[in-house]
Amino acid sequence: MIDDDFVKMVKELQKKIEYEEEATYSATVVNEYRNPADFGVLELPDAIGKVTGSCNDTMKITLKVEHEIINDARFWTDGCGATIACGSMLMKMVKGKTTENAQNISKDDLLGAVDGLPEEHLHCAKLAVDTLHKATKDYHKKEEIK
Repeated sequence: MIDDDFVKMVKELQKKIEYEEEATYSATVVNEYRNPADFGVLELPDAIGKVTGSCNDTMKITLKVEHEIINDARFWTDGCGATIACGSMLMKMVKGKTTENAQNISKDDLLGAVDGLPEEHLHCAKLAVDTLHKATKDYHKKEEIK
């Protein structure tokens, strides 16, 4: 049986972590990584992008595309909360867009959508956008072959 003091200590530690997260990140970032949208990998995707960033976090984005429109998108990462938040928000941003419009999404667009990130986590937005761009390029390359 678990000791009551241990349970109390764990709960206090969790509260401290949550407080520090909320003091460091925007409410949007905290919400996105605590409740990520579209986390996972699509089966039989039309496009795949996978990038390992400067911090050694890896992100993979899979897309379902019909007539140049992104109908579905999923992301997977082994990264931190900021990377998860960026992937989650980016999936929301690309659904329903053309692959060309998705290719034009910038790191700054994503940073605006998540209400910013601390300086030491700006690379997380770059990783997500770079991965999306790789996926859209993969789609266009496959379309050229058809």
